Amino acid sequence: MPAAIHTAGLTRAFHTTSRTVEAVRGIDLTVEQGEILGFLGPNGAGKTTTLRMLTTLLPPTSGTATVAGHDLIADPTGVRRRIGYVAQSGGVDPTVSVREELTTQGRLYRLGRSEAARRTTELAEELDLVALLDRPCGALSGGQRRRLDIAMALTHEPVLLFLDEPTTGLDPGSRADLWQLVGRLRDERGMTVFLTTHYLDEADALADRLVILDDGRVVAQGTPTELKQRHAGSADAGLQDAFIALTGRRAEREAEHTPVAV
Repeated sequence: MPAAIHTAGLTRAFHTTSRTVEAVRGIDLTVEQGEILGFLGPNGAGKTTTLRMLTTLLPPTSGTATVAGHDLIADPTGVRRRIGYVAQSGGVDPTVSVREELTTQGRLYRLGRSEAARRTTELAEELDLVALLDRPCGALSGGQRRRLDIAMALTHEPVLLFLDEPTTGLDPGSRADLWQLVGRLRDERGMTVFLTTHYLDEADALADRLVILDDGRVVAQGTPTELKQRHAGSADAGLQDAFIALTGRRAEREAEHTPVAV
């Protein structure tokens, strides 16, 4: 079975009149189908640049990548048809209803009116949005908005979902709900999830495997237990200890809430 993501020597440089900044310096990465991958690193490590490349928002400077079965360079449209992407800030219109937002998303993916309405009903049921369908998006809580963001990303039934810091700013209950949702997407749909987060308890609880980036390069990868054992000296150590050992820095946003079991 081919990998959900495979990159070789992926780089990205930004050029100004005075200098060149190498944001990503040759990433070799494989993400298996049905895997939840946690993508970690301090600010400036290259996480956002890598994510933008893998989601076709930014062309690589060099290297190759296959995402969801399509060549990132030669077939970006094919990649976009197979992936869902939830950005940090979301993108809903606060003035329209949840129903209208979901239906419009379906129409943007070229679903007919009846098919878009059917898909809206399916997503609302799956993501616990039925009672909110006629509520304006601007009246939703933070956790409800994130569920809507994910529902919109699932409209076209992607096989690979990118989540960029999905729980930033959420209360503990909303975080727990979102963790359970992500677990269900993998367990029930077999979906591959590429997750960036600064909450190390979140990465520890959710991810099957972690990749830690620093200075544009992969500095470690493995299961949370393996990384703690290898870099913090004990499987019972905190992931923060391993992170500090690898990067020399603490995660910018340490988890502010008690870890929640999934």
